[in-house]
Amino acid sequence: MIDFWMTRFWAVKASALTMASSAAAAAETAVETAAETAAGTVAETESMELLAEELAGQVDRWKGISLADFLDTYVPVVVDYILRIALALIIFAVGRKVIRSLVRLMDRTLERHGVEVTVRKFLRNVLTAVGYVCLVMILLQTVGVAATSLTAAFASAGVTIGLALQGSLSNLAGGILILLMKPFVIGDYIIQGSDEGTVTEIGLVYTKLLTGDNRVVMIPNGQLSDDSLTNVTSSTTRRLDITVGISYNADLQAAKAILERLVREDPARLEDQEMNVFVSALGDSAVILGLRFWVNNGDYWKAKWRLNEQIKLEFDAAGIEIPYNQLDVHLTNSPQKQ
Repeated sequence: MIDFWMTRFWAVKASALTMASSAAAAAETAVETAAETAAGTVAETESMELLAEELAGQVDRWKGISLADFLDTYVPVVVDYILRIALALIIFAVGRKVIRSLVRLMDRTLERHGVEVTVRKFLRNVLTAVGYVCLVMILLQTVGVAATSLTAAFASAGVTIGLALQGSLSNLAGGILILLMKPFVIGDYIIQGSDEGTVTEIGLVYTKLLTGDNRVVMIPNGQLSDDSLTNVTSSTTRRLDITVGISYNADLQAAKAILERLVREDPARLEDQEMNVFVSALGDSAVILGLRFWVNNGDYWKAKWRLNEQIKLEFDAAGIEIPYNQLDVHLTNSPQKQ
């Protein structure tokens, strides 16, 4: 019995000690919170007092300044800024006229040297932009902005724009090279890779082609300036080459005579240029004949199509065979096994 009550006594005592510890911890936390709140309140109060003292000092200082002191202190500053702004306006007006005069002078000079209209327009825009950038920098320095800050701002802006427009700048550079070097002009028929057609427009970024079936192809100038291309119409004349095969059993001299007569009678042939009819190669199943003569660029395709048709008709009439690839299959009977 005594042991039971002793056990109960120690259990109650332990519970009381736990509750006392918890109460002490809660009280300590409350004290710390109250202290922090009081410290914050004191700090805010001190800040407000300092601000009030500073404002009071400003008011006292302004009360102590006389009108003469005010004019002596601030009027020169205001007058200086007014003069700077007036000077900046004068510089802007004069600078704008100078930029326009330089642009007109450059445009007339380029026109006298036969520079393309697109190139002249691009260079006018570039010179105008550079001129106004320089003018703005001069104006900002006139009103008191530091030149180093302007240089850093323009440099960072230039790097950002260059990274963002890397592909477009490559095409722009290619367009400038095309307009300056003139590998082709408007009206030329060019072949670039799988694209070909007549050049209808040379822009600063893209070149526009019109194909034979009236489709419009836009090719980036960077691609045209970096890769090889064929300008079919860079010259006023063009050589027409045609090859045709005849059978080994056909009359070779008669076939050549027919080809020579057709070439001589063709209205597109330039008589002051040479013509040739020759044996080009001895193929596997045909003798390859070739003919060459010169025509104007505008007559090339019509002459080619006309001669191809006439050669076929004349060879058929003369009994000259034009062989074609064929496969001969020979069947043999193998003896059956008994």
